[in-house]
Formats: sequence, C-alpha cells, structure tokens
Amino acid sequence: MQSSSGMMLSLDRLEQPAYMLNYNLELTWLSEAARTELFCFTTPPAQSSERTLFELFSRPESKLSLSDQRALANLQLHLASARMGKDSLTKVVMSADPDLMDLFVDLKFQTKSQEQQPSSAITELDLIRTGPNCLPMLYRVYAVYFREGILVIHTAFEDREDGLLAFLGKRDQVIQSLLSKRLPVMTPLAVLVADLQNSVRICSELPPDEYFELINQIWSTMSPILRKYTGTHGKHAGDGVVYYFFPQPETNYLFNAIACADELHHAMRKISADWQLRKNWLNELQLNIGLHEGQEWLGSFQSANHVEFAVLGDTINRASRLSDFARHGSIWATKNLVSRLTSDERSRVEFGVMHRSVENGDRFMLSSYAQVELLVDLNDGKLDKLRDIAQLAVTEIRRVTTTRQY
Repeated sequence: MQSSSGMMLSLDRLEQPAYMLNYNLELTWLSEAARTELFCFTTPPAQSSERTLFELFSRPESKLSLSDQRALANLQLHLASARMGKDSLTKVVMSADPDLMDLFVDLKFQTKSQEQQPSSAITELDLIRTGPNCLPMLYRVYAVYFREGILVIHTAFEDREDGLLAFLGKRDQVIQSLLSKRLPVMTPLAVLVADLQNSVRICSELPPDEYFELINQIWSTMSPILRKYTGTHGKHAGDGVVYYFFPQPETNYLFNAIACADELHHAMRKISADWQLRKNWLNELQLNIGLHEGQEWLGSFQSANHVEFAVLGDTINRASRLSDFARHGSIWATKNLVSRLTSDERSRVEFGVMHRSVENGDRFMLSSYAQVELLVDLNDGKLDKLRDIAQLAVTEIRRVTTTRQY
C-alpha cells in the first residue's frame, strides 16, 4: 500500500484530487490537489450551507467552465443516487441549483433497504473534464461510501492505482483518518444532553461489577436509538452523554432530537423496571434530558485511536444546564427548538408547563412555555448553576408520536 514514491499511502499523501461529502452533498474534507484543481479557494466557506458541491463549483474562483460544472454535478448525482432516495436528493438539488434537475433523467435510485445497507465495494466511474493542460481529459473516479458520507478521488484514466485501491480497502483506517481531518464548519444543529439522576448514589449502592453492567446496558440500549435518529456522539464533561443532530435530507434534525429523547425516556423506564425486579430495590433509574438548538462551530478532537466531535458555543452549554434543571427523568426543550418544528411535527409533540397554585391546584398547560426562573427557586444555593439560563423559555416534552396523524 505504497505511493509511487515508495511511501506508505495516506490521506495526507494523496496526490490526486480527493474530497469527502456528507449526504447533504456538503464538503467535509478535501486534499490539497482538490483545493487547487477543483475548488480553488484559500479557505472553505464557514457556513455549511455554502459548502454544497454545486455551490462550490459555481463560485467564480473555481474557474470551472459550465460544461465542467455540469459534468462534475452529474458525476456526483450518480454517486449520491446509489445511497439516497429520489425525494432526498431532489430536496438537496432544488435548494442548491434547480437547473440541475434535468440531470435526474438518467439516475437509477436504490430501494430504501439498499440505501440503508451501504456496500463495502469501491465504485468506479469515468469522467471527462478539462485537465491541467486545458484540454479535455478522461478521468477514472473512485468512490467509497461510509455512514458519514462519500469519499471521491479523481485519477488520470491511464494511471494504474493498485496502491490506492489497497488503501481504500482499509475502510476503518480511512474513515478514522477522514473524521479526524474533518473541516471545522459553522452548522445548524440540535443538542441532546442526558444525565443519569443520582448516579453517584447508584454507584455506591451497587457492587462494581453490577454498576459497570448497568452502565453498559444503558449504553448498549441507547446506541441503536441514537443511530436511528442520526445522532452523533459528542464531547461532554461529567458522567452524562451529549449527542448532536445535524440537518438531514430525509428528516428534520430538530424533530429527530425530540423523538430520540422520548424513545430514550421509554427505554430507560424498561431498564429501571428490570433492575428493580432484579435487585428488589425502590431506586428508579432516570435520564434527565435537555434539548436546545442553535448554529455553532463543529470540529473534532482525536486521541490515539478515537475521534470525538465537539461543538463550540452556548448551544451545548444551555442544553447541559437544561439537563441539570430536568428532574425525575423528564425531558425539557427550549422554546427556540420547539418553535422551529413544522406545524405537523409540532402537532405530534405533547408539550407544556406545569403551573402550580395553592388556591387552584396544579395544572399542566399544554403547548405553553415558561422562563426557568419562574419554575424553580434560584435563591436555593444548589441551583446556582441554573442562573445562566434563568430567562430561557422552556417546555417539558411529555409524549411524541413519530408517525403522521391523518
């Protein structure tokens, strides 16, 4: 697996134009050759919405002819159609450049089951575009599909690329390297922070082997739910977990975050019931969940063998404070997040605020919000950390229906 110079091949040593796109067709990584030959920018645009392939190729600095732009767009649509449904890809193209819709005529879309089961094979396509000598040139394009997106590499047609194919065959190493080199980007997102209530007490009451068994059971239960709703694991201090939800062509990432929280809530109730029966105890295992949305810088941190995504800004801090505010396994979301759902999505979420009154009793007011400072006594020293979100308008999520009601 060596380059033509005899050095071990890696992403850093790729001499060909190469780039990685997510399934919104936004650029997440590129080689130096791709930067100079195809995109021709000094630094990529900050906003994720400005990093779609069609947007980048049409920028004046790319210096691509209209025929080259269409050839590259056609190539990418053929690659994407193997993993994206027609409706999803149409949505991406219509928001970027509706004039490209005529390229859909020759596309062959996979079935839904095929979309969800990416092949490990390397796809090869031919492409004619202007080469470095300003003459039409035939390229062989290699594409590898990952859960996180599509890696695309352009090579001269006549060059044998046995070393490249061997390198691309080591999928785990390739995606680990791609994720570690992901371009920082300003992106819309929703953040879910979940904390196990009374985790210190639970740890002290269980033998070490049982405590680890419990935590592993919680994690193994949560993982498929988070994958189902396209959650991305993030960096969080303490014993809680944080997941990010990014815009998706198929679904609304904001509704995904809320639906995911609701499913986690129900899964934890089952785990709690199992352990109450097993231990004959009265402890109730509860996940306190906070949800918020915003637009922040996304980047990654890499250790020796692990890549962790991190978000900079107040969105994660407010979601974390909201999980501190939540008690007894409740789910709390900000007004900002719920208000940005579509009317149909909002109709499938039961949310509101409990209003407490000595005279009239407690009443749960549906489809309402309240500032945090009106829901708790911030003069209580134990709640000092909630002062950061004192004036944040929030609501409790009681129930979510994931299917449309007709």
